[in-house]
Amino acid sequence: MYIIKNAMRNVSRNRGRNILIGIIIFIIVLSSCVGLSIMGAADKAKTSSLDTMTISAQISVDRQAMMSGGEDGEAPDPEAMRERLQSTESLSLSELKSYAQAEAATDFYYSSSLSLNGSEELEAVSTSVQSESSDNGSSSEGERTDTGMMPGGDMPSGEMSGGGSMPGFVRGGMGTQGDFTVVGYGKEEAMTDFISGSSSITEGSFFDFNESDMNCVISDELATYNDLAVGDEITVENPNNEGETYILTVSGIYHNEQSSSNGEGMMGGFNPGNDAANRIYLSYPSVESIISTSASTATTSTDETTGLETTTALPEQVSGTYIFKDLDAYYAFEEQVRELGLSEDYQVTSTDVSSYENSLIPLENLSKMTSYFLIVVLGIGAVVLIVINMFAVRERKYEIGVLTAIGMKKGKVALSFLLETLLVTICAMVIGTGLGVALSGPVSNSLLKQQIESMSEQESQQEAAFGRPGGEMMNGQRGEAGAPGESSYLDEVDASLNFTVLAQLIGIGLLLGIVAGMVAIVFILRYNPLDILVNRD
Repeated sequence: MYIIKNAMRNVSRNRGRNILIGIIIFIIVLSSCVGLSIMGAADKAKTSSLDTMTISAQISVDRQAMMSGGEDGEAPDPEAMRERLQSTESLSLSELKSYAQAEAATDFYYSSSLSLNGSEELEAVSTSVQSESSDNGSSSEGERTDTGMMPGGDMPSGEMSGGGSMPGFVRGGMGTQGDFTVVGYGKEEAMTDFISGSSSITEGSFFDFNESDMNCVISDELATYNDLAVGDEITVENPNNEGETYILTVSGIYHNEQSSSNGEGMMGGFNPGNDAANRIYLSYPSVESIISTSASTATTSTDETTGLETTTALPEQVSGTYIFKDLDAYYAFEEQVRELGLSEDYQVTSTDVSSYENSLIPLENLSKMTSYFLIVVLGIGAVVLIVINMFAVRERKYEIGVLTAIGMKKGKVALSFLLETLLVTICAMVIGTGLGVALSGPVSNSLLKQQIESMSEQESQQEAAFGRPGGEMMNGQRGEAGAPGESSYLDEVDASLNFTVLAQLIGIGLLLGIVAGMVAIVFILRYNPLDILVNRD
């Protein structure tokens, strides 16, 4: 009890030194409180985001892997690479369904897309690209985009090596791109635009997902542009064979919040079919009916010189989406589909995971910078406290000599010095923690906002360097707020103090106090009381 009372008296007696120690510990605790709160908020944000996030993924051809170097770091053989690209096709629906049997996948939905032209009564909503081209005289209405090449680009559609022409396009290519993208969905969950709220039905109703009744849903822009209403019939035709037409019935009209043209992986390129306004939605059975009819009536021929086969049959692009309950299931899925026979020529990718990881980049950068800052603060603070205590012990050497000379053991004297440091430490910790609780939230979000602004400025400068000062990127990757591809960073975190941070703060404070006090103990144990009293100076 005497040791405690003596330590408390010494705290007030050596007020100046202890105030300095308290200020240093206060700054360390305050910085640690804010820093640990940021680091804890980053971990919490990762966990909470994953818990509320539905992860989806797709399987696609891994062209990057095919184009990478050969064995032992050798450059790839261009001819072998082209042959490999040409021979690798997108997975069929049956193959996609087989991989949905993996245990990690909780759900699977799919869609199929076609590119069709409109009849004379059905005109596509014009795009800015087309309008500018028409004004410059470089294109005219009705001109089509031909992408009927083989993957290696050997021969354009319908073009013979001898200069003649063949109907249709080279088998394996995408064919002539029409003015409309027709998408068939197998189930409601596949229509992510409507689930997310970026699209919504304004008139009529949806088609039956299980029927091939040729009912369709069109955009309000397309309906207004062609004076169409629910119940009207529209005629679309095969761009590879103008005599091949299909009649669709408008069952509903939808509004799309996206005003800019973007492909979203539908068929690529700058053509009207990429505009969101020119998308026509049907049931998957309806699209399959169109595909089968087109295949049965198709005209095929083979070039005697090149051996390339052309066809007028409509090509389809099948897309499958797998759903997972969490991130671990997503990572496990790739291993499982490899076991089910998926070739290394295909990859499993997820835009959800990519978007999630990108949204945390500023927070992770801030958390990393904070950890470095904490290490520096704790290191410098510990050194300063040790130096202060060294000088304090030297100044109070005579007091130590007197106490030991009258019979107090060196251990008790050392313990008294240690208690003094801990008392100052506890007081500084209480004040620093209280202020840290009040400041951690605002300071964390302010620093995060600065980090986001810095990254956004770098992105803007990069886009300006490419002549896109408005932040617009090629193929609609970046545009107005909320547009597809726009960087969406996590801009606010809950940096409130929790038990974990509080325990860490207590540990840091006590560790600093003990480390500083141990210096005093080492010096005290080395002193000889008689020498101290004899050599008081």
